[in-house]
Amino acid sequence: HRRWSDAVVAFQEVERQHPYSTWARRSMLMEAYAQYQSNDYDKAIDNAQRFIALHPGNESAPYAYYLVAICYFERILDVGRDQGITERALAALNDVVRRYPESSYARDARLKIDMVYDQLAGKEMEIGRFYLTNDQHLAAINRFKNVVENPNVQRTSHVPEAFERLVEAYLSVGMVDEAQRSAAILGYNYPGNEWYQRAYALMTTRGVAPVAQEEARRRGWLSRTFGAVF
Repeated sequence: HRRWSDAVVAFQEVERQHPYSTWARRSMLMEAYAQYQSNDYDKAIDNAQRFIALHPGNESAPYAYYLVAICYFERILDVGRDQGITERALAALNDVVRRYPESSYARDARLKIDMVYDQLAGKEMEIGRFYLTNDQHLAAINRFKNVVENPNVQRTSHVPEAFERLVEAYLSVGMVDEAQRSAAILGYNYPGNEWYQRAYALMTTRGVAPVAQEEARRRGWLSRTFGAVF
C-alpha cells in the first residue's frame, strides 16, 4: 500500500513539473491507477475522469473509462447493503461497452455486467423474501416480478427461486391462476430444477392442480414475456 502511495506522489510531481508534456498525460492516468491499487477509489475516479475530459481522443481513453468502471465495480457491497454503488458500476460498465464495443475492456465489462445484474436480482430477492415472511404478499410479488420480468436479469441464478416464490405468494392471496401460470413457466424453462419441484409440491399440498404444458401454451402463458425467451 505504501509503495502505491509513493507512486501517486511521484506521478503528481511529474505533472507539476511538466504540465503539458506527454509524460504529464501518462502520469495523470498512472496516478489514477496507483490510487486504485491503494483502494482510494474516489480519487482514482476523479483522475481518470479528468484524463477523459482533457484527452477524450487519446489512445488511453478506453482504459480510463474502464478504470472508472472497475473502481465502482470493486466497491459493490454485499447484497444486504445499499445498492447505489452497484447502479453506478452498471452505468460505467455499460459506458465502456457502448463506447468501445470491440475492445478487450468491453469483453471484460460484459462479464462484470452479468455479475452486477445478479447482484441486483439478489437484492430484489432478499427484499421479496422479507415481505413474504411478514405476510406482505403483494409487496413480495412486485419484487419477485422485478426479477422474472426484467430481460437483463432473466438469465441470473435467482430466476427459478423467484418463480417459486411467486407461486407461494399468489397462493397465499388466492390468485390461483397466477400461481399456476408462474409454476407452468418455471416448469417450462427449468423442468428439473429443485425450485420447480418445490412449487409442484406446494401446489399439490394446497390442492391446486399444476397446468400441463399443452394447456399452458393454449392459454398463452408460454408465449408471454418469459416463457418464450428460452
